[in-house]
Amino acid sequence: MKQPIETYFQIGTIQWMSYPPADYSLLESVKKLAGDEFFTTLEVTHVEADEERMQLRTLLEQSHMRVCYGAQPRLLGHGLNPNAIDENEREKAEKILLHSVDEAEYLGAKGITFLAGKWQEKDKALAYGQLLKTTRNVCSYAALKGMMVELEVFDYDMDKSALIGPAPLASRFAGDMRMTHSNFGLLVDLSHFPTTYETSQFVISTLKPYITHLHIGNAVVKKGFEAYGDQHPRFGFPDSANDTPELLDFFKVLKEEGFFRKDNPMVLSLEVKPWKDEDANIILANSKRVIKRAWALLED
Repeated sequence: MKQPIETYFQIGTIQWMSYPPADYSLLESVKKLAGDEFFTTLEVTHVEADEERMQLRTLLEQSHMRVCYGAQPRLLGHGLNPNAIDENEREKAEKILLHSVDEAEYLGAKGITFLAGKWQEKDKALAYGQLLKTTRNVCSYAALKGMMVELEVFDYDMDKSALIGPAPLASRFAGDMRMTHSNFGLLVDLSHFPTTYETSQFVISTLKPYITHLHIGNAVVKKGFEAYGDQHPRFGFPDSANDTPELLDFFKVLKEEGFFRKDNPMVLSLEVKPWKDEDANIILANSKRVIKRAWALLED
């Protein structure tokens, strides 16, 4: 493409993926990312300590970056399920999501993203209703603040085993949500397409009316191989599903489906993390190289 990628997308990264908190300082990594002009968006998550949260907000205010907030780690880290059949368990997840809306607002984000919980075939319909209840309650609260709520589409039987996807079920859910709440959207992630046995063309064309946020990354979907499942390894990882050709195909489909929007560019964040003792800075550079190469190969 002759036009730079930032003409059509707000390029970001997921801070806690790029710099896993077990190995890297939150504030130091945010300073590094905020100082990198390649990124115009930064996705952050819950910060436990009040002082550190305040310092994070100060850095984000200085950055002139779009801020996004992911509530996925809060749910996964505590085993919370927004579609739990048990009402007490469902309410625990909803409470965390409502608090996440407040924290996102404090940090300067215009919404939150989250994921559905695990499910069982025997009560799948009940779980679907519970997820609608949770999401509608959170959307109603977010709407009071002028904020969005986005559900990320995950695998349904491989790793996270979330209720939503695959894409056709995500489409049905988003349609039901839009009947009552216009501040709801879907986040789709290239790294999840192999885990739901779907293609970029199928996912994006199926979910086109509801997609409001994009992620890109990689996955290993061969059982028994290293980093199997929803682990977001680097592009080029051994036996993995996505690299430059798959990202190029993703860009082609987005272009064909009308997602190249100069006047209202969508967030497109890389969700890639170091595997074991890999260096985060090198993995981040790897991701940027793949993005640049795929974009350069995209025809006008």
